[in-house]
Amino acid sequence: MPTVNAPLAETGRLRLARCVVEDGWPLRRTAERFEVAHPARFYDGPVTETLPPVGIDLFDVERLLLTEAAEPPLQRQDAKARDRVWDMAVRANPTLFDGPVVACGRLERTGPRVLRLSWVRVTYRHYALRRVPGSTALPSLFVNVVQPTDDGRVLAARMSPSTAAPGRWQLPGGSVEPPPNGAVLDESALVGQAARELAEELGVGAAAEDLKLWVVTRGENGSIGLTYLAPALPEAKLHADFTAAAAAERVQGREPELDDIALVRSPDELAGLAGPHADYLEPIIRRFSGCG
Repeated sequence: MPTVNAPLAETGRLRLARCVVEDGWPLRRTAERFEVAHPARFYDGPVTETLPPVGIDLFDVERLLLTEAAEPPLQRQDAKARDRVWDMAVRANPTLFDGPVVACGRLERTGPRVLRLSWVRVTYRHYALRRVPGSTALPSLFVNVVQPTDDGRVLAARMSPSTAAPGRWQLPGGSVEPPPNGAVLDESALVGQAARELAEELGVGAAAEDLKLWVVTRGENGSIGLTYLAPALPEAKLHADFTAAAAAERVQGREPELDDIALVRSPDELAGLAGPHADYLEPIIRRFSGCG
């Protein structure tokens, strides 16, 4: 399990609504509402302990150092069990795709606001290991974007019914994709993927150089989120861009990945959005609004 070195600073109990969906495929559990005993936390100094796999951890980061690592070897019986779980998921949702994706091999602090991240090439099937007793899947790695309005609100997006997480509110973003064999996955590639997600999902054409790495999150199963901050835009433009992007998808015969957006100013406003929320969403809104 990846470790990051730092003391814990409690910021209050964190209430989440969450649909249990792992990296693009459903795990046959219903949405649940609960309190997390370990709150969202910030890290700013060295420690050595491995952190508990509950709550949401926030890392104040300005620079990432990335290195590729090999996928850990898997015992034959675990591979067979993984494939059975994946096949069951595909039968339940034939749209699932076992495409290439990046997992996190290790995460560690190497200096002030600097994290070293080793990454591993896997496919979505890898995360079926989370449902195999005695096996351990690598944490997933994703990018997302805080898109503010010019009056200080943040855009939250709702997943459409055709996705593996219907009705879930989250930030625009997606799983990190691996580069071609022999190519390098670096900070410019990551921010480029974040800009692409913003354009594809919201129709917002932010340049990659205008996005700033704002915070890194760690949530359930150790999943790592690289959260970028985009330039503020007027509310009217965000709604117009989103409507146009959704219409363009439908013209191509595709259902948009997102079916609604909302602009929230505080954790209280976020709590008013019906449906499950991504585990990182409340801590991100809390930090941006200065409430915690």
